[in-house]
Amino acid sequence: MAKIALEVFLAERAEVLKAWPTGKDVHLEEAIEYQKSIPDAKRFSSVLKKADLERETLIQPRAGVALPQEHLALLKHLQDEGHADLLPTTIDSYTRHNRYVEAQVGIDESIKTGKSLLNGFPAVNHGVTICRSLNDGLKVPLQVRHGTPDARLLAEITLAGGFTSYEGGGISYNIPYGKNYSLEKTIRDWQYVDRLVGYYEEMGVRINREPFGPLTGTLVPPCISHSVAILEALLAAEQGCKCITVGYGQCGNQAQDIAAIRSLKVLTKEYLDRFGYTDVQVTTVFHQWMGGFPQDEAQAYGVIAWGAATAVLAGATKVIVKSPHEAFGVPTAEANANGLKTTKQLTQMLKDQNNVDSPLIQEEMRLISDETHSILEAVLKLGDNDFALSAVRGFEAGLIDVPFAPAQCNANQVLPARDHHGAVRIYEFGYLPFSEELKNVHRNKLDERA
Repeated sequence: MAKIALEVFLAERAEVLKAWPTGKDVHLEEAIEYQKSIPDAKRFSSVLKKADLERETLIQPRAGVALPQEHLALLKHLQDEGHADLLPTTIDSYTRHNRYVEAQVGIDESIKTGKSLLNGFPAVNHGVTICRSLNDGLKVPLQVRHGTPDARLLAEITLAGGFTSYEGGGISYNIPYGKNYSLEKTIRDWQYVDRLVGYYEEMGVRINREPFGPLTGTLVPPCISHSVAILEALLAAEQGCKCITVGYGQCGNQAQDIAAIRSLKVLTKEYLDRFGYTDVQVTTVFHQWMGGFPQDEAQAYGVIAWGAATAVLAGATKVIVKSPHEAFGVPTAEANANGLKTTKQLTQMLKDQNNVDSPLIQEEMRLISDETHSILEAVLKLGDNDFALSAVRGFEAGLIDVPFAPAQCNANQVLPARDHHGAVRIYEFGYLPFSEELKNVHRNKLDERA
């Protein structure tokens, strides 16, 4: 579909805001004025633009607890002690599934026990005023990070609450996160989110949008995560978003990871320009290793440092940082800050070395680009360049297939494997629309390992 008509969007808003009592506190014009009062130093789009121009890699953690004062204290610690350039608010699982009654029970129990009993911050229950108190209490930009298939009310409350970046998408917050969600519905619900961001843009407020790049975080070939990121970027741009950050999860082979981030930015701009979205600001995010972490703390720091170095050498605009306690669950504030400090040390040491290149990196970039083009061209043709329809039909046909995803609308026929050098290749192609020439590259590299 094309851009949602304003009258359709506003009619839908009236229903969305009724889903929980805090929705009544969202007043769009007043929220826009509040957003306009936020200085550039605390606006995601401005800080990302400056970093992109200066070829600097910013650092950002994950973090979120149930109660406002504890959450603010945690974020301040990561800002002041961890030297985070950008801050998150990770949303709890009940809110992600629109289970606000149970989220409220978690809040009440957390108050009684004095301990966070939710695995994130229930922003919908807390409402606009409390969200603004977070933003007002910090010095750096604040982003919503979650995992919500229907994120409409969460977007309304957090954007009105002063968050200047919103993460996720109708594909990346469906396929890796749930079993029975309709892809058509999640894409439509996220078109609403993008239309809301586009409306803020029309009123002079730039909100950053970030599709979730790593997907399942388990040996996802770059061409597959790139195809999803670019489709979600097109869907966002179609609704008026002008600042988009596309992401990729570290796979472990440094040449492939560097090539992935560099090709992702080039390919995203290529497709946005092709469809007329030439004024979109495109940046990149590199996610440090999403798989299992060593329990030994010293070894965990090694994994973090490797991810930090790769992010800088790749020229990523920002890096999402892990903690040395990753193997044990939710980290302490101190451990989270230590992961940030380790990453900051690497970004500072390597900031003038992000022009690294080699024939191997160039070879990987060409391969990733050829594969991504093959997928996207087939998918867009199937949907006659309607981005939403193309995505739905592409998954139905298995032309996009995310490895190890729980979603029933995902074919789950693609099987990745590591080659002799640790790069992610494809062992079983499923219905990926690759030429025999492309398939033979993977076969030859896996034969070499065998």
